[in-house]
Amino acid sequence: MHIHWFPGHMAKAQRMIREQLSLIDVVIELLDARIPVSSANPVITELVGTKPRVVALNKSDLAEPARTAEWLQHFRGRGFTTALLDAASGKGSKELVNRVEAEAGEKLARLMAKGIKGRAVRAMILGIPNVGKSSLINRLLGTATAKTGDKPGVTRGQQWLKVGKNLELLDTPGVLWPRMDDQEVAFKLAVTGAIKDDIYDMEKVILKLLCILREQYANRLCERYKLSEAGLPAEAGELLTLIGTKRGCLKVGGIVDHDKVRRIILTDFRAGKLGQFTLDHPDQLTAD
Repeated sequence: MHIHWFPGHMAKAQRMIREQLSLIDVVIELLDARIPVSSANPVITELVGTKPRVVALNKSDLAEPARTAEWLQHFRGRGFTTALLDAASGKGSKELVNRVEAEAGEKLARLMAKGIKGRAVRAMILGIPNVGKSSLINRLLGTATAKTGDKPGVTRGQQWLKVGKNLELLDTPGVLWPRMDDQEVAFKLAVTGAIKDDIYDMEKVILKLLCILREQYANRLCERYKLSEAGLPAEAGELLTLIGTKRGCLKVGGIVDHDKVRRIILTDFRAGKLGQFTLDHPDQLTAD
């Protein structure tokens, strides 16, 4: 599909992160639970270095629970403190705060030894666009202070936000890496909404998604779009047309509006109406 996207403001975001890291006690890396590896920006790992980090799997309500459990075990096995979140509903937010504060315990103890007492933990939230950073901040603050949206790239600047008495958060824009040579990763970022829909070939992305659904989750397709599993077309393009016909997405003359059908399928997938999905599997990882 040859998806490449690296807007100028993301290069600026990297510079801002580097400039602020010296002020930070703990980094919160927010990942999409549906794609924990594909949403893990290698640039973030390079930027953060040895800084204490909490890996938080967000959108857990949209991911397969058994796979999420495997991913939590994977990250813990690599020495990371982890948290499981559904920022949209607030589930897991308090546990995340507790783990961030615990991660900063050693740093605060050193400050107390120097006579600096009562300083709040300073944390930075990092993640790719549209992973749910603003939704998480809003839940932590209990108000819609941070602007949110259903498209990547809403957050542009930086702001310090006070959470209770013991935590200060530095919000940052979503950061994608300069090149996406792995087109499997690019596909997963596109289909989950991390990349703007207008910069990739939606037809190819949806056809690939339909192939996956047809092969692995045929029952979900049939249930959602009132199809017969025995009569599912093997070819993704024909399946797209069939779904469009069933949904009544027709132009003048009875021609299927393929663009409308593609957007319906994409919206259904992202909203969980086709069920829970985890597109990254731990057993696919190669040994480091």
